[in-house]
Amino acid sequence: MASSSRRRPRKRVCPPPPLWSDRVYVRVAPSDIGLFRFILEGYDNLGVFTVVNKFKGILLLRFSPHLKREVKTFLKAAGTEMKVEILPAPLRES
Repeated sequence: MASSSRRRPRKRVCPPPPLWSDRVYVRVAPSDIGLFRFILEGYDNLGVFTVVNKFKGILLLRFSPHLKREVKTFLKAAGTEMKVEILPAPLRES
C-alpha cells in the first residue's frame, strides 16, 4: 500500500497595506456609467470610482496598488462591452 503524504498548504504571503491608493482616470459614454459600475461590482469590487464629470463620462477609479494587473484586465474586459478610454492623470500644482 502506498503511503499517502499529506502536505500542508503553503501560507499566502500577504503584501503590506499600501499607504495610498492607485488611481486611473477613465472616460466612458455618460450613458454607460451605470454599466461600468455593474461590471466593476462583478469583478468583486476591485476598486471604487467617483464620477468626475457626468456630462463627459470621466471617472476616477481608485484601487489598491498591488491589484494593478487585475485592474488592467478589468479595463480590457470592460472595453469589450463599451468604449473605455484611459486618460492621463492631470498634473498637480505645487
